[in-house]
Order: sequence, then C-alpha cells, then structure tokens
Amino acid sequence: MLAEIITIGDELLIGQVTDTNSVFIAKALNRIGVSVYQITSVQDERAHILKALEDAENRVDIVIITGGLGPTKDDITKKTIAEYFEDHLVRDASVLQNIEELWKRFVKTELLQVNKDQALVPSKAKVLMNKLGSAPGMWLEKGQKVFVSLPGVPYEMKALISEDVLPGLQGKFQFPYILHKTLLVFGIGESSLAERIGAWEDALPKHVKLAYLPSLGKVRLRLSAKGFDRSQIDKDVQKQIETLLPLIEDAFFGFEDEEEPIGALIGKQLVKLGKTLAVAESCTGGKIAEQFTTNPGASAYFKGGVVTYATQSKIDVLGVSKDIIDSYSVVSSQVAEAMAKNALRVFKSEYAIATTGNAGPTKGESDAEVGTVFIAIACKNKVISEQFAFGNHRVKVIIKAVNKALEMLQKEILKN
Repeated sequence: MLAEIITIGDELLIGQVTDTNSVFIAKALNRIGVSVYQITSVQDERAHILKALEDAENRVDIVIITGGLGPTKDDITKKTIAEYFEDHLVRDASVLQNIEELWKRFVKTELLQVNKDQALVPSKAKVLMNKLGSAPGMWLEKGQKVFVSLPGVPYEMKALISEDVLPGLQGKFQFPYILHKTLLVFGIGESSLAERIGAWEDALPKHVKLAYLPSLGKVRLRLSAKGFDRSQIDKDVQKQIETLLPLIEDAFFGFEDEEEPIGALIGKQLVKLGKTLAVAESCTGGKIAEQFTTNPGASAYFKGGVVTYATQSKIDVLGVSKDIIDSYSVVSSQVAEAMAKNALRVFKSEYAIATTGNAGPTKGESDAEVGTVFIAIACKNKVISEQFAFGNHRVKVIIKAVNKALEMLQKEILKN
C-alpha cells in the first residue's frame, strides 16, 4: 500500500517554513504498514494543486494533503479539492459549532465571516473534527483511493493523524507489518563500517534491507523488513542483529527509537543507575544541554549546565584557575578537565561533560587551530579528556563535538 504526501504553501517553497509535517506523517504511516512513495510540495495555485492531485491518484492508494485551509483568500485548497472531485462546498453545522465554541473559549476578537466560512467543506467529504483549531480535516474517496486533507498547523495535523486518519485507514485497508530497527554507531566512518560488515551485508536475506544513514561523528544502520507475518519478520530481523552486533561491539551505542533521541536514551541509563549529569560548555554553546532538556522528564537526571563562552566566565562562573588558563591556554585538556570537575561540584552531579575549543572561523581567544576541541568527562573519582581536530567548518565542528561528547559519556556510563 503506497501513499503520497502533498504539502501546500508558498512559504515551504521559498524556504520560509520548514516542512516538519511530512516527517511526522511519513513516520506515522510507516508505523501502520503504509509505504510513502513520494512527498510533493506545491504552490497555493489552483492548476498546480489539481495536477498534483491527479498525479498522486495515478501513483498511490492514499493521498495525505496538508496546508492551504486557512481563512484568507490565498488558502484555496478546499475549493480546489471540491473542483477535483466535481463537488461543491456546503456549510457543516458541527464544524461551525466547533468554531463558535473555540472563539467563545479562547479568542477575544470578533468572530468574522471568513472564520465562519471555514465550516465550508466539500459535500462528499467526511469531516474530521479539529478540536484544536477552526479548519477541519476532510476525508474523501475516489474508487479505492483515499484523499485526506488536513490543516497545516503541526499540532492540529498531528492530533487528526493520530485520532482520526490512522484508525480510519486501518479500518479500511489491511496493511503489511513494517519493521525498522536502527543501530547507532559512533567513532567509525561510513566507508570503514561498510568494509567491516561487508560480508554480513552480502548475506542478508532478500526481504531484509540495510541502509546507512551517516551524519557527523555517527552512523545509523537501519534494518528494514516488511510482510504480513509479524512474528516471522521480528525473528528474521532479530537474527540479523544478533550476527551484526559482534562485528561492531566496540562502536555500538544502542538502538535508536524514533520517539526517543540519543539524549533520552542516555537519560534512561542514568535514571536506571540513579545518577545525574551536568554540563559546562564553551564551543558547543549549549547544544549538549539541549540533547537532554528537550526530552520530557529530563529533570530526573539532568541537574543543569552553564555556557561559559568567554574566558573570563570560565574563571568567574566555573571557578577555573586563571593560572591554568595562562599556563595551558583556554583551549586545552587542563581547562576542559577543570571545567568538568567544577561542574560536577557546582551541580552536585555524578557525571559532567565539558567542552572547550575553537569552532572558527577565526582563532578567537586561543592560538589553537580552528577545529580543535577538547572534551572532558568527569565522574566521582576521575576525569578524562581527549583532543580532537574536527575540521574548519563551524557548524560541523559543533555537531561533531556534541556527538563525540555523548559517545564519551556513554562509554563511561557503561563502565558502571
């Protein structure tokens, strides 16, 4: 069963808004066994939308449309969909009631006619009530093809996908089971990894696929399989994982859950051990802390952090000795270790990460070459640090430093 996602809006095509909706929808569809064949972005323009709908109908079984359902004149999706289905718009009383209740409860301004007109829907559509906003979702069918139009506001779209669209699709179609298992590998490049596991990859059964998903400082290995016998698919993938792990045990970080990023996985380990973490960042500018604080429940294991970007703040806030900085430079293993140890003390945590380096493009307060980063990990009885050369591109340096810091922390946690 194939699906296409169509996103509508000029703001997407000029780069003003990032299309996060397609990512969410693709993952949601995949979880119930629907393969996304294509993602298409089109302008708020009648002919463009009509052509996209026609092409999608010829390619796939399910078409999910987001955007273009607002109250303004440039939002023409409803009218265009009605035209495509040779239909007309009618006022839906339940949608109008929902709009009036939303205005009464949450909106202080007058309910205008353009807002009331959001209750207009194609007469052939099944209304998907949007409890979080005024633009309803719409479900239409053409033969055995399903078209679903959803508002572009992410939290409104997500609620409709979870509460209405997925259950509706599962009630109409029988889908195969799709399994993805993603292994996180740190500290080894894609080409070296491919060479190491080449023989294993060549021996994979045809229905189990491998994908390399490299990023700065890490590689994700995704195993995928699809079929109607869920038990057999689970067994087949697990068997391949069991033969793969001994080949990558020195670099294996863990399994990635699409709902749980790396920071959350480390957090679970810390909670299990009853340990906590703090960070002291310079060149990474808070990016390491963000890996943890974006996850619900992070306060159970993340004590806090500081971004001591300037040299003086390392002295004033963290208490790093000026003598150490003068003797070894602010970009040094000695300063990184002092930052980590002092963060451990200040936040009364069991683990601490510290970074100091020169991300570029100029050398700044240190003579260290651009791309030089020192990362330190401190725990109760010891502190370790390593020096890295992450290249001369500022963004890459920061991302690599974040990933390497997480890798180093993970290795220390696993020792306990």
